Amino acid sequence: MSDLQIPEPGAGFIDTVNAHDEQGFLDAFTTDGTVDDWGREFNGREAIKAWSDKEFIGATGTLTPEEVTVNGDEVTVIGDWRSTHANGRSSFAFAVDGNKLSRMTIREG
Repeated sequence: MSDLQIPEPGAGFIDTVNAHDEQGFLDAFTTDGTVDDWGREFNGREAIKAWSDKEFIGATGTLTPEEVTVNGDEVTVIGDWRSTHANGRSSFAFAVDGNKLSRMTIREG
């Protein structure tokens, strides 16, 4: 187990994702939240859910964090992503708005 200090809401979000908790995943975002998955943008809960059903929570994805950086209201977690859709070292950048995520940007880690 790593000793990475991932600030909230990022740490709780990763736990929720790894538990495959779809409702918790959706609730982690602001109502107008965005997921940017390698340049494909999904805006709002319906679009995020449709993407996630196929490629994220629905793909039983798990993230094992390896590095974390914090820059103001942005937290970036780099780790090993494993799912039935895609696998590999990935970067997850979270833009935080209060206790919610306003944006999650996924890139190569």
